[in-house]
Amino acid sequence: MRTAVITLAAGRHAHLMLQQDGLARGTRSPDRYVIVAMADPDIARLTADRRPTAEVITLPLAEARLPLAAARNEGAAHALRAGADLLIFLDVDCVPGPALVSRYADAARDGALLCGTVAYLPPPPRGGYRLEDLDGMARPHPARPAPAAGQVLRGGDPHLFWSLSFAVTARTWEHVGGFCEAYTGYGGEDTDFAATAAHRGVDLWWVGGAPAYHQHHPTQEPPVQHLDDILRNAATYKQRWGTWPMEGWLRAFEARGLAVYDRDADTWHRSNADHGDGHDGDVPTERRPVPDRHP
Repeated sequence: MRTAVITLAAGRHAHLMLQQDGLARGTRSPDRYVIVAMADPDIARLTADRRPTAEVITLPLAEARLPLAAARNEGAAHALRAGADLLIFLDVDCVPGPALVSRYADAARDGALLCGTVAYLPPPPRGGYRLEDLDGMARPHPARPAPAAGQVLRGGDPHLFWSLSFAVTARTWEHVGGFCEAYTGYGGEDTDFAATAAHRGVDLWWVGGAPAYHQHHPTQEPPVQHLDDILRNAATYKQRWGTWPMEGWLRAFEARGLAVYDRDADTWHRSNADHGDGHDGDVPTERRPVPDRHP
């Protein structure tokens, strides 16, 4: 089975370098390592002459927003053209465990959406993270299953899917149809992907022994710097699926006076009040593991 690891990047260069190092030390190296650089021309230079060899694709921003859904689709299309049988998506902040690629390959079946565990790292010690220390430092998300190595739990709840680390066969990817590119910026596109997969009969499997370690970085909870993206993408999801996603964040925005729910129209919109809160232009490419962010 020919494997391709696909990651999206815009900044976070040190995180990306450690991810590449983790792949190089794995028990099985991916046949392809595809990086989709979103408006970041430095990534090709930084990843050159390192292992595994990176194939860097560049994409511009979409109306000043990160095109996360389109970037994943572009990375997958590139890997499929190169003959990949298994697509492994890994967030730029995630360092793969040594057996991640091999465990995903062993567990892969058509009709399954494979999810390894994602464990969260504390701030790095002086000198940075060391690959050999990550497993002892990281803590799995308490709201998601963490099966033992070699174990696969089938029939997972698609509401618990998130795109930090997952894998699908080429046939399954084509059956799902990729990510909906109506979503731009932060939030909602992975919730939509899981809903589409479930609607088309794809089962979610939790795969033990395929951990990814999420590197620490500052963030906000709720992510007020992405207020406009979340309101827009939540409305897109509501239109497509009939329910509101990310309700925990929407209610948190409401509690802060940043967003208003119009019950009669069943819509969320930004508050007219200007709180000057959180719109600092920082657009990270990951999301906090908030259990109630899904419908």
